[in-house]
Amino acid sequence: MTNPTKVFKFGGASVKDADAIRNVANILKKYREEKILIVVSAMGKTTNALEKVVAAYTKKTDDAFALLEAVKQTHYQVAQELFGTEHAIFSLLNDTFVEIEWVIEEDQQDSYDYVYDQIVSIGEMASTRMLAAFLAHENQAAVWLDARDVIRTDDTFREGRVDWETTGTLCQKKLPSLFDKNDLVVTQGFIGGTQENFTTTLGREGSDYSAAIFAYQLNAESVSIWKDVPGILNADPRLFDNVHKLDRLSYKEAIEMTYYGAKVIHPKTIKPLESKNIPLHVKSFIDPAGAGTLITTDDNITYPPVVVVQPNQVLLHISTRDFSFVTERHLGFLFQQFDKYRIKINMMQNMANSFTVSVTERTERLAQLIPEFEKDFKLIVDRNLELITVRHYTEDIIASLSRGKIILFQEYIEETMSMVVKEIPEMIRK
Repeated sequence: MTNPTKVFKFGGASVKDADAIRNVANILKKYREEKILIVVSAMGKTTNALEKVVAAYTKKTDDAFALLEAVKQTHYQVAQELFGTEHAIFSLLNDTFVEIEWVIEEDQQDSYDYVYDQIVSIGEMASTRMLAAFLAHENQAAVWLDARDVIRTDDTFREGRVDWETTGTLCQKKLPSLFDKNDLVVTQGFIGGTQENFTTTLGREGSDYSAAIFAYQLNAESVSIWKDVPGILNADPRLFDNVHKLDRLSYKEAIEMTYYGAKVIHPKTIKPLESKNIPLHVKSFIDPAGAGTLITTDDNITYPPVVVVQPNQVLLHISTRDFSFVTERHLGFLFQQFDKYRIKINMMQNMANSFTVSVTERTERLAQLIPEFEKDFKLIVDRNLELITVRHYTEDIIASLSRGKIILFQEYIEETMSMVVKEIPEMIRK
């Protein structure tokens, strides 16, 4: 019985078209005779496209089938570029997309979150079918695995909570025998399945987390996340010039960065790896020979300032109607509502007469939450804000980042400074 030595995760950009899939196959050729579990996201912007199918179906706008057809044709075009016009992959893709057709042919009976998971998850199913078939086409010993058969979750749709014990049992039951006969096993990120065989997703961008789950259960030697950047940078290069690659990070630092909103790794990825001391490499599929970033137990690292910007922030200013203090009783109710509507608090501050939180704009969920608060509390809502967090801050960095902005809310914790800001409207002399 054989377990993989490595877990590789390839995101949507790395399999976005035929050339990208060929590039992944070429990367894998450099690891011949190694046992690798390959976790793959949906192709390119497929998840976004399938979210539009969900919206069209649930809002009954009559274009769900047309939107789905566009997604199908994109995949068929890539398949034709890889395999020509005659190949079993076309039948496999058709069988995959028919799962969506079964859903949207019927009137909606289930919750939005349930429908979302049944439809959006098909992006990962299609991309992995394509990659597994191409690897076999290239004479690489690869087999396809349905992650829903091994990643067991509860029925919290869109944010499935992993049943670690059952998942471990299923991984050990199914995967070693696959690796006895194949060097590569291709499976999906982002998705799992309930005990009743309903599909769940693990949260947006959850494929990194999937890789960590598999690595933990299989005691993998390492995990590599392949991205379109040279490694983890100290700021988003789309927002800042002169950013630097971080050659090494500790697990602790990576957890802090992802907690405060850094998008390079899914926030839940690190803890399972840290618990078994499994190294995490963040590497570039554009430059596979590059060193990337290594995340390990090493705490003896000096860091430059690390900046994380979260747009689309909403400040909720909550106070009691009778001007009494905000007590533990009030806070208990408030936190229950945040949990009920699955809204993550990014930053909070409790004063005698008020409780203020910063959350990311989730329009549908906030539309349900806000009326709950307004029944018993006075509520002021500020939208279109930014949350800027700086790890290992300096006063010069804070001054630079706050220039031209109004600071609504600021907090210092150990080596971390966070502030919620909005732009100062430009004033023009008459």
